[in-house]
Order: sequence, then C-alpha cells, then structure tokens
Amino acid sequence: MQPILKGRNLVKRYGKVTALDHCDFDLMPGEILAVIGDNGAGKSTLIKAVSGAVIPDGGTIELEGKPIRFQSPIEARDAGIETVYQTLAMSPALSIAENMFMGREIRKSGPMGQWLRMLDRKEMERIARQKLNDLGLMTIQNINQPVETLSGGQRQGVAVARAAAFGSKVIILDEPTAALGVKESRKVLELILDVKARGIPIILISHNMPHVFEVADRIHVHRLGKRLCVIDPKDHTMSDAVAYMTGAKEPDPALSAA
Repeated sequence: MQPILKGRNLVKRYGKVTALDHCDFDLMPGEILAVIGDNGAGKSTLIKAVSGAVIPDGGTIELEGKPIRFQSPIEARDAGIETVYQTLAMSPALSIAENMFMGREIRKSGPMGQWLRMLDRKEMERIARQKLNDLGLMTIQNINQPVETLSGGQRQGVAVARAAAFGSKVIILDEPTAALGVKESRKVLELILDVKARGIPIILISHNMPHVFEVADRIHVHRLGKRLCVIDPKDHTMSDAVAYMTGAKEPDPALSAA
C-alpha cells in the first residue's frame, strides 16, 4: 500500500537552528497516525511543512503519489489537506455556520452574488447543519449562535467538523484535547474515530499518551528534527514511546526503517 502523504529528506533551517534534519514521513490511507516528540523536536515544523505553512529548504513531499510544493496553507487546503490548530482559528463573535465557511463563503447565484457579492446564508447554514449532524454534533441546537457561547469541547467539535467537511484527503489535528476536561476529551476522541470511519486519514499531534495509544494505528516518534521510528501501539507501551522520545532508549533498527 502506498502512502497518501509522503515526505522524504525534508530539511528546514532557521539560521543556525535545524528544525528538520533530512526527515521522512508517511501517512497511509485511512489511518490515524500520531506524531509525538519532545518540545523542540521539530514535529510542529514537520506538520507545517506538509500543511503549507512552512516551505522546506530541501526534500520532497508527495500527495497521492504526485509531487507537491505548497506555497501557502490555502494551497494545501485547496488540495484537500485541512489543519485544525491548537488555537482553533475561529472568530468567537461569528456564528457556527459563519465560522465553518470562513474564507470559503458561498455567494448567491446570479447577479446578486456576482455583482453585489451577497452571501447565500441559508445554503451555508444548511450545509453546516448537515455536516454537524453527520458527525453527531447536533447537540448544538442553533447553527446561528456565536462560537463564544460554546463550551471548549463544542468549539473543538465545530473545528473538527469544519475540517471534515472540507478536508477531502487529509486532516491534521494539533493537540485537539489539550485544553479540555475528561468528558469533553472523550467526545473529541469519539469524533476523531468517526472521521476515520468515513475513510479520511488523520495526523494527530498530541502529548497525551493515553489518547495517542487509544486512537492511533501507528505512532511516528520525532526526535532531533527527524523521524526516529514508527511504532505500533499494540506492540509497545507508553513507557517505550516516552523512552524513545526522550532518548532514554534506542529503538530496534527495523523500526527506524519503517
């Protein structure tokens, strides 16, 4: 099976600091790949490189076997790669529907949309309601309520629903449960599994080892700017993962070639 998203020999330097040091990366179709690493390991730079937020100095990235070189996150988004950042990138004063369509609003057909640039709010509300419904998020009663009135878990749910609605090929989730309580984290993990069940592969960046081991199919361990190894959570313990991540233990050479 070929990876849907593949990086080879990725290099990114910031002055004398090497954030990515000839790093490799593979995301397989339909899987949840967790990316873990200590602070400063370079995992954020890796994710930014595959999502268009950072342009690598060297190396290649392929999406569905075709070379890509995104110049911006908008180009990555247009190619079907959606990213949900830790900050969620939402406007609190705008409604749920407006946030879901921010930057890709639907205009009315005919002269009203073409010349007067009027938005088709009813259509956006209909699609937003349908997408939330698909993911079992219609506990949110009013699609027009401001995002600032939602709980942390509901906001994360809306952000994931937005990514699932438009991320046709890959969804990247950056610390999706970091600021949530136990109950809300559980709902977000269920939501992640729902998105996976729809066949969309997910890259999950997280420091929460129990969550990683619960939902990930494979775990990419990132250390000192490169992929140290890829492990199967069924064959390794959380202690193994932390030991690889921190350098307390070296992985089997076969894992490094994974």
